[in-house]
Amino acid sequence: MPEQLKNFFDRGVVERIASMLRAAHPSFPEPRFLSEATDGLEDHELLGRARHIMQAMHRALPSDFERAAGILLRSLGPELERQELQGMGVFIYMPHTMYVAEHGLGHFETSMHAHYELTKRFTAEFSIRPFLERYPRETLERLHLWAGDPNVHVRRLVSEGTRPRLPWASRLRSFQEDPSPVLALLELLKDDPELYVRRSVANNLNDIGKDHPEVLVDTCARWKDGASPERLWIIRHALRSAVKRGDTRALSVLGFRGGGEIEVTASFQPKRVRLGQSVGLTLSFTNRAKTRQQAVVDFAVHFIKANGSASPKVFKGGKVDLLPGASCTFEKSISFATMTTRKHYAGTHRVEALVNGRATDLGSFTVVG
Repeated sequence: MPEQLKNFFDRGVVERIASMLRAAHPSFPEPRFLSEATDGLEDHELLGRARHIMQAMHRALPSDFERAAGILLRSLGPELERQELQGMGVFIYMPHTMYVAEHGLGHFETSMHAHYELTKRFTAEFSIRPFLERYPRETLERLHLWAGDPNVHVRRLVSEGTRPRLPWASRLRSFQEDPSPVLALLELLKDDPELYVRRSVANNLNDIGKDHPEVLVDTCARWKDGASPERLWIIRHALRSAVKRGDTRALSVLGFRGGGEIEVTASFQPKRVRLGQSVGLTLSFTNRAKTRQQAVVDFAVHFIKANGSASPKVFKGGKVDLLPGASCTFEKSISFATMTTRKHYAGTHRVEALVNGRATDLGSFTVVG
């Protein structure tokens, strides 16, 4: 079984943090910090362990945040050499970012400097969010400056930290209501030279589209004009959820129109399967029109829930480009193995094809216990 992520924060990591802080501040009470940070540490999950260490850190550092922040920053190791975060090693700075978010809100400039340095070693996408809520104008102004920073991690923070629906983080409700301040930042980053940043831009737009689908599509349509291949990638990635929803305007931006004359059939092997096994699905597409047909094709499986009702899950299929009379097939496997993210139940599972967002019933197969 893979090592659980929470186990990264063990006594060894606490000892490393203690050693770094002691080197930056010789009077740092290392034995007390080690005792308090490790006492009860194993009772928590990943975020809880990081917070537990942060709280012990707070008790061991000077009560004056300005002094404490200076010690934290002097204790930091070298900046990341790679563009993207690699492995769990960088998570050693998660307690540091939590400390700034919780205890630095009354010290804007010092905290901004801390975010700037920490994001070059880990990420400040979580810790900067309380500052966006308390100091929206000042923080957005700083992010506008950072959008032109030479460091790729600082530029990525501009986009990732402002995502309205960032995973693992509280939502930025004001940006969910009005995404225009975020869009102004994304405009500055849409042609960033690094994929690491462009991927964040696309994910931010995808977030915005869940609350404002029309804003997402309007933005992508505008960005498509004169777009480079790199910006076109952002547009495709940003529209992925809209495509799954069958948003016809989003599909149109991507160049997919019509598709109504593509005939779809399916076969299941086997038609009756036991929990823990898999069903093979073969989708066949035939162009019955007299003109070329291009479409995005996905499929939805209506999984049975504990109460007997069904809930659809959309799976990515692919793209078809068919001349009149031409056909193609896709093959997929649907697993009913036990997973931590989904529990399977017996019953009849209906399947639909989604051709440019249009649903076509393909029949069903049965799952037995």
